[in-house]
Amino acid sequence: MGLSVPNLSLEASPQRETCLRIDPNHRYIDTWASSINPIKMRTSLLCLLTLNFCLTAQEAPYDKPPAVKPPYYRVRYEASTKPGELIFPVQYTVWIPNDVKTLRGVVVHQHGCGEGSCKSGQTGAFDLHWQALAKKHDCALLAPSYEQPQKANCQMWCDPRNGSSAKFQKALIDLGKQCAHPELGTIPWALWGHSGGGHWAGGMVMLHPKRVAAAWLRSGVPLFKANPERLVIKPHTLPKAALNVPMMCNPGTKEGVTLKTGKFSKVWPANEAFFQAVRGQRGLLGVAVDPLSAHECGNQRYLAIPWLDACLAARLPAKPNQPLKPMPTDKAWLAPLLGKTAVPEGFLSISPKRAIWLPNAKIAKLWMQYVKDTKVTDITPPPAPSHIKIKNNVLTWKSEADLESGLAYFIVQRNGATIATVPKDPKNRFGRPLFQGLQYSDTPAAPLVAMQFSDTTAKANTKYTYQVIAVNTAGLKSR
Repeated sequence: MGLSVPNLSLEASPQRETCLRIDPNHRYIDTWASSINPIKMRTSLLCLLTLNFCLTAQEAPYDKPPAVKPPYYRVRYEASTKPGELIFPVQYTVWIPNDVKTLRGVVVHQHGCGEGSCKSGQTGAFDLHWQALAKKHDCALLAPSYEQPQKANCQMWCDPRNGSSAKFQKALIDLGKQCAHPELGTIPWALWGHSGGGHWAGGMVMLHPKRVAAAWLRSGVPLFKANPERLVIKPHTLPKAALNVPMMCNPGTKEGVTLKTGKFSKVWPANEAFFQAVRGQRGLLGVAVDPLSAHECGNQRYLAIPWLDACLAARLPAKPNQPLKPMPTDKAWLAPLLGKTAVPEGFLSISPKRAIWLPNAKIAKLWMQYVKDTKVTDITPPPAPSHIKIKNNVLTWKSEADLESGLAYFIVQRNGATIATVPKDPKNRFGRPLFQGLQYSDTPAAPLVAMQFSDTTAKANTKYTYQVIAVNTAGLKSR
């Protein structure tokens, strides 16, 4: 983790030496004085400047993020030593859709706790599937990466009151200047978060309900009552305005639903308490239990992205600087908590306060498929690849992802015959195989994979015609 040096007021004196003291627990640099001559004092000041340079450098595993150039932009901030401010360094990477004149919102993909999850946030803005969602609604796609040491207190960033809310909003303003979209600092947010990121996203709903279009909470929620076993987690207050924000809780079944023991068994009780508090006041909250997974994200994106798509379509204002539209509730479907069948509101025999909320029939049908086996269906083919070029037998192309099912792989054809798939053997131990791979926290694998293929069997002085076909995770091919 990079360290920041606080503003130090140093005064030259022939009798005093300014020396350095590093506190390993609080990670700050302090000064103390002792008798010395002016020459040694100047040497000490030089050491201070050198140490400042070294300590503000990024440390592994956060020191090698993917390079950025338009349409990608990045800002990074050092840790703060000021009370109430963010104690970890953080970087924010944003993707801006090409040719968008005025952004309408920001889709935020927030990783979870620990070094592995935090580092995975570095590739979040490069995810083609999430970019498809953002592009459809003229939104930016932003992914933070908090440079948290493995054993540090995650609450110091995943509770937005500990400085991450303020830093996030500063990043939007600074990134808006970089990409010439100053509206980035004022437009609405669609939040997705995993684990500690779910805690953060839910906390942002409680703090800024009029700014949040929707929030998907994967395996993590804020608390409304203190947990005596984890007093480090401070409870939030549930404001009335937050009841109007569509939210979805998405725990894995092995997080206390069907598997009652283990590291993540307390996830479901927290989700259940969150559900009772929000739905007890008729808040717009759904619950989608992943029937296959534990804490990993699995196949959740195949419901999360269509759900956020529906919320953005309903809530984003038509013009800039207008408030979010109210989420329509006249076409809602309901289902019993932990049930697998949803029906239109009014056809359920139990109280709505005990039922999960789904925005419409289309999402309800996808939800029923997801909670059964995560096999959310798709009948639309992916976009066809473009900009196909060949140079020195290296074939390159560009392609966008299918909004519903993403990109699984590409088929390369030469003179009408298939000669390769890219990647050769697509795999994903966390869910459906994806072209970009998938990490634990739902971000592309690093290093980022390129859209290219080396034709090692091509013969010299022979003309070939190449075609590249995209295949989504539902097995449908581009036309």
